[in-house]
Amino acid sequence: MEVSIQIEVRSTEIDVMGHVNNAKYLEYMEWGREEWYNQIDLPFHVFEEMGVGTVTVNININYRKEARLAEKLTITTRPLRCGRSSFVLKQEIHNERGELVADAEIISCTISLKERKSVPLPKELAAYFQNV
Repeated sequence: MEVSIQIEVRSTEIDVMGHVNNAKYLEYMEWGREEWYNQIDLPFHVFEEMGVGTVTVNININYRKEARLAEKLTITTRPLRCGRSSFVLKQEIHNERGELVADAEIISCTISLKERKSVPLPKELAAYFQNV
């Protein structure tokens, strides 16, 4: 399932170069992942009820084009692949002209909230990685 959100670049997100600071892209993508979890009916509280959490263990991001003040950006998130306890989401940020601004693969892992160790993906999450 692919999920997209739209945002508008704010003045507090701009650095001295006059474009979006590189760290903000990670935040934008986090917002996109949160919306993905919400849209697949697995918001944080549902994971919490299962005794499971998700943690980001790796982000490989490519900065393709600068984004500037007041630009409207679309952040798209989709499942890419999964393993026993880890999964990869692909995220892309496009500007209002449809140009790719940044893209990333985010590797996350499911952990036991009690033991703080990796656990197999819950079947409710793993189902979204079938047929991708």
